[in-house]
Amino acid sequence: LLGLGGFTSLPAVLAARSLGIPVALFEINAAEGKATKWLAPLARAVAHAWPQTLELRQSRAGARSEQAKPVTRHVWTGPPLASSFQSGAPTSIEQRQARERLGFDPLAPLVLVLGGSQGASALNRFVARHIWTFAEQRVQVLHQTGPSKLAEAAQCDLGYRGVEFLHDVPTALRAATLVLCRGGASTLAEVAALARPAWVVPYPHHADRHQEANARMLGRGARLVPESSLNLELALELARTAGPTGESRRLEMSAALDGVVPRDGALRLLDLLERLARRALPPDQASARPARAQFQVRPA
Repeated sequence: LLGLGGFTSLPAVLAARSLGIPVALFEINAAEGKATKWLAPLARAVAHAWPQTLELRQSRAGARSEQAKPVTRHVWTGPPLASSFQSGAPTSIEQRQARERLGFDPLAPLVLVLGGSQGASALNRFVARHIWTFAEQRVQVLHQTGPSKLAEAAQCDLGYRGVEFLHDVPTALRAATLVLCRGGASTLAEVAALARPAWVVPYPHHADRHQEANARMLGRGARLVPESSLNLELALELARTAGPTGESRRLEMSAALDGVVPRDGALRLLDLLERLARRALPPDQASARPARAQFQVRPA
């Protein structure tokens, strides 16, 4: 059983333990969640998407006495990524092709706004209020508002499109000159994998501020923006950074993202789960190794 955190993991982990099924946990955020902390003693292994949580675990383990040996194995796998996110930074030609495929002007810069699976009303208000700042700078905007929030999209027909969902995120990221987004771990992993310069606005009301911790994992490849700073001055700076005058800064940010996330995170996690599963099998069954072709990583 692989638990992905949250309160829904608890009954499944307890049931698996009662049946003798090996349990693994996966921590996607750079700040370890309560579910991972509470359930780790019941797991054979805990995989970490970011080195931050693994390093904290190791430092706490080192502070224990030598007789208190940790039972759970903690490993860094990196975040699992679909194969469509494993090609690295797009070339300028690939960027233009992606913009054209999305119906935008291939020669004009594009800001991609990602509000996460539920959308972000703060980002939606910011874009709606300042869309003409982007239009005046000839910067296009592809804006993901979130479900049932299309009414919060900007009212502009000049280089702007608002959508509830993005079904082809890899193409949207390749098309983007700059990304404005929340700090969800999966979003930032995909941003980092394709080396897209990002301005990250963490959700400010999480007690553990894990979105802020996630954003810090991108280092100089991301700019951390407080939600309270979403104003006209920031909109003008963002538009200029996305335009021709911001090219050198964007190249620096993109270079800083190179190698931040491993491209084989999905296979590392899979190998960990396979080893745990094989140990739980009778010896005659554990000796037969399944064909790797059954475990190809495919786009979501």
